[in-house]
Parts: sequence; C-alpha cells; structure tokens
Amino acid sequence: MSRWNRKRLVAAGAAGAMLAGSMAAPAAAEPGDSADVRVTVDIEEIREPGVLAMSIAGNAVALSEDGSTLLIRQFTGTLPTVTVTDTRTAEEIPEGAAWAVLGSATDFVGSAGQAPISAGHFGWKPRLIDGGETGLVTEGEEVVTVLDEPTQPGNNVGLVDQELLVSTFDSEAVANDAYSVDADLYLRTPADVAAGEYTSTLTLSLFE
Repeated sequence: MSRWNRKRLVAAGAAGAMLAGSMAAPAAAEPGDSADVRVTVDIEEIREPGVLAMSIAGNAVALSEDGSTLLIRQFTGTLPTVTVTDTRTAEEIPEGAAWAVLGSATDFVGSAGQAPISAGHFGWKPRLIDGGETGLVTEGEEVVTVLDEPTQPGNNVGLVDQELLVSTFDSEAVANDAYSVDADLYLRTPADVAAGEYTSTLTLSLFE
C-alpha cells in the first residue's frame, strides 16, 4: 500500500472516532447527589362564632337564721355569683337584641312531710358586682315576700314567677365582655313554721 493511501485510511479512522464521540448520551447524575423542593401551605386561623352564655359559681345555698322577730322567722344567704359572658362580635348580634337573666323558685318542700312553704315567702335583692364601663348592664329590683310591705309597686310577691336578676337593653353595645351579679336571698315565714329541713329549686334562665 502506498504511503498516500495509508495516510487516507488513518485520517478516515480518526474522523470516525470523532463522529462516534459527538453522538454519545449526556452523562447521568452522580450517585449520592440530592436536590431540594420547597413546600409551603397557608393555614388560616379557625374563627369560632361568639356565644352568649351564663355561668354560676355554685349549685347550692344553705340559708341560716338571721334577723328573726317574734312574729316572723327569717333565713338568709347569698346567691352564688352569676356571670354573663358575651364573646360575639357586633355583626353576630341581631339588631335591637337585649338579654336578661330571670329567676324563679319552687315551693320549699319539707323532708319529713312538713307543709310546704310557698315560694312567695322567698325574696331576693340583686347586687351588680361587675357591670362594665358602659352603664348599660343593671341589676334587677328587689323582690320582697308576701309577708312584707312592697318596696316597689307590687313587688311583695316572692320568687314565684320569673323575676329579673340582671339585664341590658342593648346586647351589641355590651358585647365582647363579661358581667357578674349576685343577690341577697331571704326566706321569711310565720313564727310557728314547722321545724325541719326544707328544699327549693331556684332556676336561673338567660334570655335574649
């Protein structure tokens, strides 16, 4: 083979090698390499609707004799603190709404078959403990017993019917706050009332 032909074959082989190299696949990632993906989420705060609620600091009162006379026996005590809490926003309150806590009692029933003492002998004098700063939350008027002279027109009826403990005439104006009240309680009976234990239930109800 002539020297010229040999050079042509060497050149052709080199070109073939260059062409083969230009067609190779891209190199893959090396083992052990890593990459991060940032993941985000926006979680909104859960907004529970506000509520108007009442709580009572206790569920029992024991009356004790205090202030009796020759004609009337008197037994007194204090209503556990009643708290009205309103966590609603102004938008959640119906226009013109007002709330009130009312109370009524059952007759006092003897544990040994004594004649019952009617709830008309049971009175109270509400006392506002915390009425906030608006001046729009007020305690109810005193309700005296059937053995008393009225201190307000017609209020010597006892806690037979629903009587006002605390109220507001503008729920929206006093919203997002808490208010507390208690009351002086008194049972007044004739001096000859039968001895023994008596029990009554005083029911408090929140209305709006």
